[in-house]
Amino acid sequence: MNCHAELDPLEASSLLSAAERSLRDAAARATDERLLPLAAGAFEKGEMPDAVVSALAQMGAFGASIHLGPMAYGLMMQEIERADSGFRSCASVQTSLVMWPIHALGSPEQKAKWLPRLRSGEALGCFALTEPLSGSDPASLQTRAVPEGALWRLTGHKRWATNGNKAEVAVVWAKAGGDDARSIRGFLVERGQFQARPIPGKMSLRASDSAELMLDGAVGEPLPGATGLGAALKCLNEARYGIAWGAVGAATACFAAARDYVKERKQFGKPLGSFQLVQEKLARMYTDIGLAQLACVQLARLKERNALTPVQVSFAKRAHVAMALEAARSARDLLGANGITLAYPPIRHLLNLETVKTYEGTHDVHTLVLGKHITGLDAFA
Repeated sequence: MNCHAELDPLEASSLLSAAERSLRDAAARATDERLLPLAAGAFEKGEMPDAVVSALAQMGAFGASIHLGPMAYGLMMQEIERADSGFRSCASVQTSLVMWPIHALGSPEQKAKWLPRLRSGEALGCFALTEPLSGSDPASLQTRAVPEGALWRLTGHKRWATNGNKAEVAVVWAKAGGDDARSIRGFLVERGQFQARPIPGKMSLRASDSAELMLDGAVGEPLPGATGLGAALKCLNEARYGIAWGAVGAATACFAAARDYVKERKQFGKPLGSFQLVQEKLARMYTDIGLAQLACVQLARLKERNALTPVQVSFAKRAHVAMALEAARSARDLLGANGITLAYPPIRHLLNLETVKTYEGTHDVHTLVLGKHITGLDAFA
């Protein structure tokens, strides 16, 4: 279901180089052949198949932003989320929240030890910032770290760590020697030092490995450059960039499913697609996807020049996820009763996007980021 030729209203593809289009098309083929066939079953079973991890590694998704650049990373996230947001979350966390902080904030020894294994998929990593009582206010986290020679000993409880049950290493954020945001530091904690357990009862991102991490005197190694809450937020900004791209892939999948369905499904003696209200929904989705495609390309070009700001990332993450969620709802509506089954992708994307809307900064938090930028007044204070 590679939709690029038929779903590119404003010719965003013309802004890509031949090499970028080739990489995108290769990622699309890998998604069609290796990820899409697993998506509905993985969601229904509530598991992340090992075959997905292998496919993501072989298509070069792990560490793509580091090794291939912002455009390649974004295009890959768009294609992967066309299959499932949980699959994209695996790649996004591995790349932006584990490999990127090791690459940007780690020591030469840490880079040599972990980056090759993480890139190949031999090892998975997770990012542990959120806690049961600390979500949108990460400065209130309660995990503590105390020095013990060259290492540190950590105690605390983390929640919603993607890849956590399979992770060989966790990037853990803890307060070290103080109680304010400036005391927060990042640590690498290896498997065996933390206990991971699945989070039961999820009705969204079911194909994502979500974990609680128990740190009861775990030994951790500090990331030299990961000091202050700002370091953690830089990691999250990397991830939000990928989410802004990925959401467009989810919207594309929903649009294509609805368009194909209403062209074939007949009611009152003619195709559903011939009715005005149906065409209005399709036109709205088509328009919104086309605008988001252009925005993604501009984000990548800004990022290539080191000119992309956190406010611009908040702008895109907020707008594109809301757009994709609305597209999923409209597509589900057009499919009628069939739309609530896993035989079609919209209900799965709809449920997944409810989570994407509230992780890596909720929709409302990003609204306040934009509000502060517009007015100069901080609504968080």
